[in-house]
Amino acid sequence: MTIYDFDKAADRKGTLSYKWDQSEKLFGHDDILPLWVADMDFEPPREVVQEIVRRAEQGVYGYTFRPPAYYEAIAGWLARRHGWDVRQEWITSSPGVVAALSLIVYAFTEPGDKVILQSPVYYPFYDVIRMNGRTVVDNPLLLQNGRYEIDFDLLERQAADGAKLLMLCSPHNPGGRVWTREELARIADICVRHGVRVVADEIHQDLVYKPHKHIPLASIGEDIANLSFTCIATSKTFNLAGLQTSSVIIPSDELRRRYDYALKTFSLHMESYFGVSAVISGYTHGDEWLDQLMVYLQGNRDFLVDYIGKQLPEIKVMVPEATYLAWLDCRAISEDPADLKRLMYEEARVAFNEGSVFGEAGKGYLRVNMACPRARLTEALERFAQAAEARKRSSTN
Repeated sequence: MTIYDFDKAADRKGTLSYKWDQSEKLFGHDDILPLWVADMDFEPPREVVQEIVRRAEQGVYGYTFRPPAYYEAIAGWLARRHGWDVRQEWITSSPGVVAALSLIVYAFTEPGDKVILQSPVYYPFYDVIRMNGRTVVDNPLLLQNGRYEIDFDLLERQAADGAKLLMLCSPHNPGGRVWTREELARIADICVRHGVRVVADEIHQDLVYKPHKHIPLASIGEDIANLSFTCIATSKTFNLAGLQTSSVIIPSDELRRRYDYALKTFSLHMESYFGVSAVISGYTHGDEWLDQLMVYLQGNRDFLVDYIGKQLPEIKVMVPEATYLAWLDCRAISEDPADLKRLMYEEARVAFNEGSVFGEAGKGYLRVNMACPRARLTEALERFAQAAEARKRSSTN
């Protein structure tokens, strides 16, 4: 058994890292500690690294196709990890999950059509609706007992009012909810009765803390499967976002044909030279690495909850059931997005995600990326706590 050391601090500066090499440009200072964009500061499974090196050593980086092993690896992973028996012919691809979301909005709705999302939610959801000329219909999540719940009565009315598509974030980003089978069944029932198609962003499906269990929406039943597009990727699971490859599972032959036509229309159907091999290797050999990662991430999550509870009790943490992202209610400190940015960038020298980008309900919130060595997470929280405490002292003097 290989033991992975997640306390090892990878130096990502100078690697063209979107997260680490743009601090001065994005936040005004080069000494910012970045815990924002959702990639991890951990090396992928060794087998994946070795496979990428092997591909690099071949020396010619030409056009690449998906071999049978690609489909076998994805189907095997979904069956093994999530109990979902997927036919290999259901699997198609995209350069990334957001690209797939945009393509589905483009191909399966018309300009002006209503598309439902559930705020606060991953901010590209808004972009792919609005930038395609469609209408955002917000089904805001309800904050109840410190976690998000779905407003099913409103969802029913919105589906009945002519919405063409529901964009579901499952598990939820930024709130970390793992939707239960009962919740998913209610979504499925509403969408099937009103003929609303669903694109399910399930990119965080593998990052679920025990005892919670991710259930793919399309596995609920054949009727919802035939209305569904399920988007997954190795990018979050194995920290491979830079390889630009993801998978879309579409059980309906007709919907899959139309999706693939749109994919080819924009010439997005060719595969990443390194991505295909990384997908096969990750889904074939990555179980042990992922199991160890989740133990470490749960330790980070529990550390963050405990630290904030003791050092910043005015902040309420929405304890994530999944993802490596923590959603912090900082409204007791400030509800002003610009003020929270000043607190982070100028006073604490840390970068978390400012919450208003996830929707109006995110004002006064911050999203913290916990997928880093614990020492790095500790330093970021200490910087933030010290800056918040300094503010508090200043306001009382």
